[in-house]
Amino acid sequence: QVQLVESGGALVQAGGSLRLSCAASGRSFGSYVMGWFRQAPGKEREIVAGISRLGRSTYYADSVKGRFTISRDNTKNTVYLQMSSLKPEDTAVYYCAADYSTQLAYTASSYDYWGQGTQVTVSL
Repeated sequence: QVQLVESGGALVQAGGSLRLSCAASGRSFGSYVMGWFRQAPGKEREIVAGISRLGRSTYYADSVKGRFTISRDNTKNTVYLQMSSLKPEDTAVYYCAADYSTQLAYTASSYDYWGQGTQVTVSL
């Protein structure tokens, strides 16, 4: 089992940058595919990015390609989401999730563990 705690959410102006962190506790962090999801008010939760267990493969939603970067440090049990060129439409609660699997997954239902979320608000 793994517990996830996100941090780094904030209010930022459009065009700005933020880095979200997700600290995992529990064993075998390197055994989990990790993902970042977001959910805006009135919308379904959607995947933002995913990273394989060793960080060799990544996935990005089309809406964030070229602006967001997912990375992980298995020695620190932490996954990051570097966000740049932020837009108002990026405003959402961002969630970190872990999937005990060997392959990247792209749907929320595939992930086994979730953090509590961190709010990102992008103003004009």
